[in-house]
Amino acid sequence: QEQLVESGGGLVQAGGSLRLSCTASRNLSTSKSMGWFRQAPGAEREPVAFITIDGVTHYAGSLKDRFTISRDNAGPTVYLQMNSLQPDDTGTYYCYSDHLRFGRTWGQGTQVTVSS
Repeated sequence: QEQLVESGGGLVQAGGSLRLSCTASRNLSTSKSMGWFRQAPGAEREPVAFITIDGVTHYAGSLKDRFTISRDNAGPTVYLQMNSLQPDDTGTYYCYSDHLRFGRTWGQGTQVTVSS
């Protein structure tokens, strides 16, 4: 079974930073793109950012000003560096992978809590 393993969530004060990691299993390590969604309590899951195997990045809205997505040389791990975190960034962050053979795979989610 192909899977994604996330880490790096936690509790941080407003203005702080966190770095999330997402490592794909062997067969997902060549996914055409990997990225992150997030879901706040009581809200819909929304896109955050994604990166293609060629290193092209895309961000939702103005998150590019504070968030940076990167990938280790098209390898199995994607990172999301989050700076200047605000309480509105609180939620569960889900990694995903889009693979030509396996379609979309989701991680289990990692909790990010930003206190004011």
